[in-house]
Amino acid sequence: MDIVSGILLVIHMIGWAIVLGGALTSMREPRIAKGVTHGALTALVAGVLLVGMAEMGDGDVNHIKIAVKLVVALVITAMAFYGSKNEEKVTTGFLGGLAGLTVLNIAVAVLWR
Repeated sequence: MDIVSGILLVIHMIGWAIVLGGALTSMREPRIAKGVTHGALTALVAGVLLVGMAEMGDGDVNHIKIAVKLVVALVITAMAFYGSKNEEKVTTGFLGGLAGLTVLNIAVAVLWR
């Protein structure tokens, strides 16, 4: 199970990297890059599967931390979908918020012990 958890973690991080990279590279011409919504969904699904794997194992799961990460991930995913459907509403501030929330989600994962 450690190998499966490791693979899911890599997929989860790649999803967030796609979201962050897509948001930052589109700042000059504000738009949602095509891969951002897919990256957000990939990270969201992989994160839920990671929590499921942790619940099945012997380790303790910090449910408050997971709830915070889930809410932030859902907001990021909703922003990515909204921006891809309403391209005229996407501004540099919108993309900055998307990138900032992505960094916040990564920081919560790494720094919250």
